[in-house]
Amino acid sequence: MVDEDCMPTFTVSFPLLRWIFIREAIDIVHSHQATSTLANEAVTYAAELGLASVYTDHSLFGFDDIASVILNRVQKVTMSTVGAVICVSHTCRDNFILRAKLPPSTVHVIPNAVDPAKFTPDTTKRDNNRITVVVVSRLVYRKGVDLLVGIIPIICKTFPQVDFVIGGDGNKKLALEEMVERERLQDRVELLGFVPSGSVRDTLVRGHVFLNCSLTESFCIAILEAASAGLYVVSTNVGGVPEVLPPDMIHLSDPNIDSLVEGLSVAIAEKIDLVDPYEFHQRVSEIYSWHRVARETELVYSSVFEKPRLSFLQRLARYKTVGGVAGYVACLLAITLHFVVSLVEWWQPVNLIDVIPDMCLVHDENKKKKKQ
Repeated sequence: MVDEDCMPTFTVSFPLLRWIFIREAIDIVHSHQATSTLANEAVTYAAELGLASVYTDHSLFGFDDIASVILNRVQKVTMSTVGAVICVSHTCRDNFILRAKLPPSTVHVIPNAVDPAKFTPDTTKRDNNRITVVVVSRLVYRKGVDLLVGIIPIICKTFPQVDFVIGGDGNKKLALEEMVERERLQDRVELLGFVPSGSVRDTLVRGHVFLNCSLTESFCIAILEAASAGLYVVSTNVGGVPEVLPPDMIHLSDPNIDSLVEGLSVAIAEKIDLVDPYEFHQRVSEIYSWHRVARETELVYSSVFEKPRLSFLQRLARYKTVGGVAGYVACLLAITLHFVVSLVEWWQPVNLIDVIPDMCLVHDENKKKKKQ
């Protein structure tokens, strides 16, 4: 459907996934990512095996290009039997409800988070005689690299004291290299190439301002990491970005060169002197926490686990609501999968699969015996 994704396997992966679900005594199947073949198949298999299922959506998709149209129809089928959906922003939730045609009551919003201990400020790494703008991103079209190519020469000409540090790789890297060569900015723009996840913080703390030029984002965890590292953020006002940071920590601009240049100019001239990196870090630590994400996800798990499982006829009725020819095709595929399940259960009986004991329960029982 999109580049770098494999074709659906339909039932090829079912025997292995069924074996894992039984062996590990799985109660809830939680899958991620709309373009993942494995994620969509796992949710479908879970319904067939009588398991609860949860899906998390991280991305925004359109309605008018062929890839999005196909993906939306596929997700409408695979999400027909899902117990609950988690989206990373309210914008992502609205987009997903429209695409998958799910009842809003089953779609929850749980934002991403960041580990503050991994993104602590360090002002000693900055050049106090210069102002550094940091960009850490995949260098592809949807990340707004074409905008970045237009912004850098204008900012470098307007502010002689400003340098750029750009981390990331992708098919648009050549456009940046050509711009640097053409404008003779080799001493003002540093292209780092691919930055390992463990080195992102070390790159961020070199800067005063973080620039995000994305054309579409459902959440954008990069700006959250940058704010945690003490940088003021300038970003395009797209998708779920406005939901991520308080207004005094970010300047939102329209996704065009003039607006981003204006926003970056305001940040350089007026904002960075007012920023306390350690206060930014503390505020991000208080707002975003993986412990909170875990608690809210656990509540979703509990609600899904308590729901009655759908029968085969109920699942067929839901697949039929996909509509038109697609609904009949979905029902035909569901019937085929139902027979494949019966065949695999005969070929791979449950009593021949070793179930892994719950080590937590064993540990608790041993502690009780010792106390006695």
